[in-house]
Amino acid sequence: MRRNWRFHSPWTFFGLDNKYIAAVYEEFFLMKYYGGWSFSEAYNLPIQIRRWFLDRLIKQKDDENKATEDAYKKAQSGSGR
Repeated sequence: MRRNWRFHSPWTFFGLDNKYIAAVYEEFFLMKYYGGWSFSEAYNLPIQIRRWFLDRLIKQKDDENKATEDAYKKAQSGSGR
């Protein structure tokens, strides 16, 4: 006798959806591109530590961009004398 299941769970019930996986791979890419991490190093990091490194990377890049903008504005104001 064959039984048919009466409920159907969406695929995401048994795993992670494609958007989440894409976001995780984007994090891996950023860690590889800017930090030189290998895929396996980034993959094996606990999520909280990985997120800390990514937040710190964003802060570092923001600080660098601000310093570059400040230097550019200083150079522009100094050349207008």
